[in-house]
Amino acid sequence: MRILVVEDDPDLSRQLSEALKDTGYAVDVADNGEDGHFMGDTEPYDAVILDLGLPVIDGISVLQKWRADGKTFPVLILTARDQWSEKVSGFDAGADDYLTKPFHHEELLARLRALMRRAAGHTTDSIEIGGLMVDNRAARCFVDGMPIKLTSHEFRLLSYMATHKGRVISRTELVEHIYDQDFDRDSNTIEVFVGRLRRKIGTDRIETVRGLGYRLIDPDNAAAKK
Repeated sequence: MRILVVEDDPDLSRQLSEALKDTGYAVDVADNGEDGHFMGDTEPYDAVILDLGLPVIDGISVLQKWRADGKTFPVLILTARDQWSEKVSGFDAGADDYLTKPFHHEELLARLRALMRRAAGHTTDSIEIGGLMVDNRAARCFVDGMPIKLTSHEFRLLSYMATHKGRVISRTELVEHIYDQDFDRDSNTIEVFVGRLRRKIGTDRIETVRGLGYRLIDPDNAAAKK
């Protein structure tokens, strides 16, 4: 899952980026509203953390532009402005949640998970598919109750597929959601990661749909339908 952080405080931006990466997210950072707006307008993020007091273009204007352009990704406003009128303005501009500084990182991560969970139509951070369990809160995976050791990229790939379980996902979409902007992206590496995941979680859990992409399935249900 890929997050955009738009924050002009370099220390806070670094702390947020590190905390998010440690939790398993791919993270891009912008330190002003103009760059933040451009990145959100041109890249498919799963969620955005947005400051309001940004240089060049303020956060409210950035958010209004995104929503006017039809961008639907969840946006969490993170700001020192704590007046109720500021919160109302943020929600009216299209924010999905609002957190004031100072804050606890665990609360921010929990709110972010909740936003992405709702956006994908899930009610919990744990997603189960026929004996496979993906815990997005702990960034862990289990097969029939046994923990499976995954690399960060393998977990990002599996988490994205689990979040969109049953849907065919193209290699291009997977690349866009598991790598940050600075990573040397190559859609061929997706095939490598899929191969590794199959060896770890079971070869019949990831279905290849020729010419379209991959789909995470419950192999028992798939067998029953044949």
